[in-house]
Amino acid sequence: MNPKIPTESRFSHSADTLRQLAQDLIQYARKQGASACAAEVSDGFGQAVSVRQGEVETIEYNRDKGLGITVYIGQQRGSASTSDFSPQAVRDTVDAALNIARYTASDDCAGLPDADMLASEFPDLDLYHPWMIDVDGAIALARECEQAAFAADKRINNSEGATVNVHEAQFVYANSLGFVGGYPTSRHSLSCAVIAGKDSSMQRDYWYGEARDPADLLSAGEVGRIAAERTVRRLDGRKLATMQVPVLFEAPIAASLIGHFVGAVSGGSLYRKSSFLLDQLGKQVFSSHIHIDDVPDIRKGLASSAFDDEGVKTQRRAIVEGGVLQGYFLGSYAARKLGMRSTGNAGGNHNLIVQPGDLDLAGLLQKMGRGLLVTELLGHGVNSVTGDYSRGAAGFWVENGVIQYPVEEITIAGNLKDMYKQILAVGNDVLVQGSRQCGSILIENMMVAGQ
Repeated sequence: MNPKIPTESRFSHSADTLRQLAQDLIQYARKQGASACAAEVSDGFGQAVSVRQGEVETIEYNRDKGLGITVYIGQQRGSASTSDFSPQAVRDTVDAALNIARYTASDDCAGLPDADMLASEFPDLDLYHPWMIDVDGAIALARECEQAAFAADKRINNSEGATVNVHEAQFVYANSLGFVGGYPTSRHSLSCAVIAGKDSSMQRDYWYGEARDPADLLSAGEVGRIAAERTVRRLDGRKLATMQVPVLFEAPIAASLIGHFVGAVSGGSLYRKSSFLLDQLGKQVFSSHIHIDDVPDIRKGLASSAFDDEGVKTQRRAIVEGGVLQGYFLGSYAARKLGMRSTGNAGGNHNLIVQPGDLDLAGLLQKMGRGLLVTELLGHGVNSVTGDYSRGAAGFWVENGVIQYPVEEITIAGNLKDMYKQILAVGNDVLVQGSRQCGSILIENMMVAGQ
């Protein structure tokens, strides 16, 4: 929390009010017969301003609040929520959750996390940075961003707009084991999407920056310039013949490959046996040079937290070491289903860091020699059970380590189990645009389907 800017001046309710509401929920639920319970109360707001062709297109402002309660009667579970903070609504919400629990089947894996796993220390991870920008300021910034795109290249002749987003929120989570924790957060962004060319040769691309602290965002001019450069480089795209070649996933989309891995080694997929990486703990799943860490305590990290969605203490962990799978992503329920313990990942991964290699994008192109650089993925052709991977794509054809021309209307295909083991290199061109951070990823061989 930034002590210089009281959160009470930004939110509809104080942190103390949220804490009291959470404790009221717990106390009333226990009084009404819940053997255990957990509650979360949140309050936040957002502002989004979009400009297109220099004109204001949308101004949106929202304030959100909500509270939710999960109750257990033995191992029967019920949940309910409301956006009404009145005392009567609090009681009605708890009563509704209890009524649901009474009619649900008992589940021997249901319940709160183990008490010894709950967080007891709450370091300041510097996650809250108010952006004191009013609507007029946001309009001016969005215009600056879009104008920078138009100025970057005369072939940029249209725009889908530039958008400035402000989001700030705070929450408190509590349970009947005595845990109470919460903090304010912020997440701000600036984006721009533009169009080049005309008629059938039109191309579109975009760029954006996202950060906890507005001071860490790319400048408006830089976002616009990059959006323009990415758009014009796609003009005059060609098709390819069908072939098998190396494929280099550019950093902005390489993180999606890691996202499929996270899904495959997360609790729900594992205990439902709907994962292509079943029973792989301690086994080689990536190339031997791949290292992936789950890091929850990065200051200003977009996925940093001292505790997970259940109050369990988070910890730095090696998920993949030397290509070998070292750990899963588990909340308490999934852990019990698997006969394991929570890993502090209820709610998903934290800042997932893929250790970068020594090469930048130009170096990776040289290493690839001849193949396909993919800069955009289309569709959702990924089978999470088998690992089969087939996506529409666009990008660039590369010869002798040099980009030759843009390509479009192609499909790339393979199987994620094979793709992970065929990673030749990870670039040092790491982008921080979300919870999964990695550079560009070069895969030895994939099917590219074209004409």
